[in-house]
Amino acid sequence: MYCKVIPAIPAHVWPPDNENLLKFKKNILCIGAGYVGGPTMAMIASKCPDYRVTVVDINPERINAWNSHELPVYEPGLDKIIKKTRGKNLFFSNNIEKAITENDIIFVSVHTPTKTFGEGAGKAPDLQYWEKTARQILEYSKSSKIVIEKSTLPVKTAAAMEKILAPAKGKIKFEVLSNPEFLAEGTAINDLENPDRVLIGSRDTKNGLKARQELVNIYSRWVPKEKIITTNTWSSELSKLVSNAFLAQRVSSINSISALCEKTEADVSEVAKAVGMDSRIGSKFLQAGIGFGGSCFKKDILHLAYLCEYYGLPEVAAYWESVVKMNEYQQQRFIANILSSMFNTLAGKKICVFGFAFKANTGDTRESPAIYITRKLLAEQAYVTISDPKALKNAALDLADIEGNIIYEEDPYKAAAGCHAIAILTDWNIYKNLDFRKIYKSMIKPAFLFDGRNIVDHAKCCLLYTSPSPRDRTRSRMPSSA
Repeated sequence: MYCKVIPAIPAHVWPPDNENLLKFKKNILCIGAGYVGGPTMAMIASKCPDYRVTVVDINPERINAWNSHELPVYEPGLDKIIKKTRGKNLFFSNNIEKAITENDIIFVSVHTPTKTFGEGAGKAPDLQYWEKTARQILEYSKSSKIVIEKSTLPVKTAAAMEKILAPAKGKIKFEVLSNPEFLAEGTAINDLENPDRVLIGSRDTKNGLKARQELVNIYSRWVPKEKIITTNTWSSELSKLVSNAFLAQRVSSINSISALCEKTEADVSEVAKAVGMDSRIGSKFLQAGIGFGGSCFKKDILHLAYLCEYYGLPEVAAYWESVVKMNEYQQQRFIANILSSMFNTLAGKKICVFGFAFKANTGDTRESPAIYITRKLLAEQAYVTISDPKALKNAALDLADIEGNIIYEEDPYKAAAGCHAIAILTDWNIYKNLDFRKIYKSMIKPAFLFDGRNIVDHAKCCLLYTSPSPRDRTRSRMPSSA
């Protein structure tokens, strides 16, 4: 969904004339105006007011949205930065040819989805958009450029970029750097402003090191130098995949233990707390639930597994694939719990889904567990009402191909009225503080709460409930007045 209204920018503001170009110390371009490109360039423009930053995209509707009252990306704090910089030193355009010609530093932040066809289908990255962008840079460049990989790419992709750019005419030269993003949706602005680290990979050559320093100088405007890590190109590319794989692994690990906790009467929350207090392990990403979603974790793990297979490491590939399988198992188990708790039939029953975004504080629904779970509910012939403060528009798009009884209602109290059960699928704070006694009175009895994110204080809840944790054992917390 969208963030709050901010002033629109007149369409004629971009591109600036040549006189305006000269007043900026650096001219930076980002190709790709999505979840990474837009916020990242907005932060650079905010921290470097003497740099001109331009963002281009082949999708004119997306560019129009960036130049409109309603931004195409919801991210807390993003609207303030856009308002501060847009039309001053931050510009959005679909004139890719002109932008490539005018800028000397080019970030490439295009979509690299998993292939759905041919060799490597279902695992390998689809690099067609990345290659088209590389060829555009070669075609439209009239001077030497620094080209920076911002998209998540397999190791050695920079070498392919170098090969595509090698036929440049005359004295035009290209240096290719790797600068992967480490943003978490919902906290992206803080992640950009106060990063754990900034990683920059380059060739260990005179020109490679010079290009790398150019990028170091940009980030040094606001990032402490000890947090700027420089490596060779291949280490940088691989580090991004491995970081996401390790985070997803922790989620699947604690979810696997949640299944065991159900059988042994242990409490997974208590186990996670005890384990997380070990300084060698830490407490982050040890919250049991219905599993991870988003555009990165599954995609990057599958890319990593495919890379391992390519290099003849089938055992390593199988290890990482098991992380994805456990994630899918957790969602299947959640549906099975709902079905068994509700007398093994959902036909004709009304189920309210609280949350459709893959996590709180974003409208992004890509690979959200809610997609799979909602489709399964509809397949069981349930009536589904979906509530989410930011993701209803995307939810409707995700379910547009399915025939079923679906209602979209932002107000959680209205959404739950007349329902047999509630399934919490996103960890929005709003759901932690709802008046469940009030909600219970409006529901069909017996009423069920399936807390897929383990965020509700079940001791204070007045419904029958279950969740993907040891608390899956259905327990009654009915008020005496019910």
